[in-house]
Amino acid sequence: MLSMNRKKILIVEDEIVIRKALKKFLEKKLYNVVEAGSLAEALQNNLQDFALIITDLRLPGPTGTDIIRHAINIPVLVMTSYASVSSAVDVMKLGAVDYIAKPFDYDDLLDRITALIEPHSTDLPIFPEMLGTCDAMHQLFNRIRKVAPTQTTVLIMGESGTGKELVAQAIYAAGSRSSRKIVSLNCAAIPETLIESELFGHEKGAFTGATSSRVGLVEAADGGTLFLDEIGELPLEAQARLLRVLQEGEIRKVGAIETRKVDVRLIAATHRNLENLTKSGQFREDLYYRLNVVKLSLPPLRERPGDLLNLAEHFLQTHSRTFGKIGLSFSRCALDLIQSYSWPGNIRELKNAVERGVILCEGRVIDAGLLAVDSETRHHHPNEANDLADHVSLEGYFTHFVLENQDHMTETELAKKLGISRKALWQRRQKLSMPRERSRRS
Repeated sequence: MLSMNRKKILIVEDEIVIRKALKKFLEKKLYNVVEAGSLAEALQNNLQDFALIITDLRLPGPTGTDIIRHAINIPVLVMTSYASVSSAVDVMKLGAVDYIAKPFDYDDLLDRITALIEPHSTDLPIFPEMLGTCDAMHQLFNRIRKVAPTQTTVLIMGESGTGKELVAQAIYAAGSRSSRKIVSLNCAAIPETLIESELFGHEKGAFTGATSSRVGLVEAADGGTLFLDEIGELPLEAQARLLRVLQEGEIRKVGAIETRKVDVRLIAATHRNLENLTKSGQFREDLYYRLNVVKLSLPPLRERPGDLLNLAEHFLQTHSRTFGKIGLSFSRCALDLIQSYSWPGNIRELKNAVERGVILCEGRVIDAGLLAVDSETRHHHPNEANDLADHVSLEGYFTHFVLENQDHMTETELAKKLGISRKALWQRRQKLSMPRERSRRS
């Protein structure tokens, strides 16, 4: 059972009828409710006594969002009769944990309140690649904790390899839908001709080869969470369908006439600048605003110098256990390289480099050459281990193989020959700045 202050809610609403109705509803649910008709009246209370503050956006005098700066560490949910994407973005930027449009569904409101103030762990699941002590990472962890319990759409921005998928998993795991499924899709890994069918499903006979009806990933995620990685690669036709999901909560299969309702929480990620894509007509502006309610930005590894050695040491211990090579350490040259290298592939590149070093190390010390990250900054030593490192350099082998074979092999065939997934193939293309035109993907 929650203590009384954990069940105490402050309602700030100038319309008496709405305020009284909401108070009566919440009291039936055993919440202790205090009313206020304005910001000034609300501030007569000690805000730290409340588990949650629900405020109208439009109030006599200062707006409802002004209470956020007074409510230190107290979640604020904003109600508004002037519902729009822009107002939603504004209130979230000001620090509100969620918003709800009037007239609202009481059951929906109750679900949000429960997710925000019922007991749940404030500690995020531990993901190794999300280790970090710099200010940017602390701010990121704090925002994840705030947004995870809500149903709000989240847009994760960051360069390739910064851990966007891990952030999505953290939001899901710490959210109110963690007991339900999460469905993930990398939008760049699916051919443009199949992406709509993959996401929204299709009816039998909708196109050549559609020999049976198929459920799409959006429908499969009904009741749970949908994570769309690299959403900037989504074709315009699919963007229009996704917008309908966010606006109306419904989908229509390819080739179907009827629509059906779905309830999904969307988390999207991209390494591209969606705002610039909207200006060039490559991304729908209305969809961008629907996605950009809460934006989380992941710093590149080059902006996290204080975290580099801790991450490298963590990966060293992890890979040492995996390959049964306990007791390995980095040489001074290797540590210097780790700190001086720019890591354009970010955490993924660091993890791969350490794994390569562990595999190739024949003694107890991993030298800089075994990391094989940059031919100009590597320390060369004429021994067999370094020759082997040069030979198995993943980037060099990958580049040579792809350039030699991409004219007569599909992406699926290339990935199979390389022993990696289509997603990994796409990610490595992006990292090495050698993308393949969409028309040639299959």
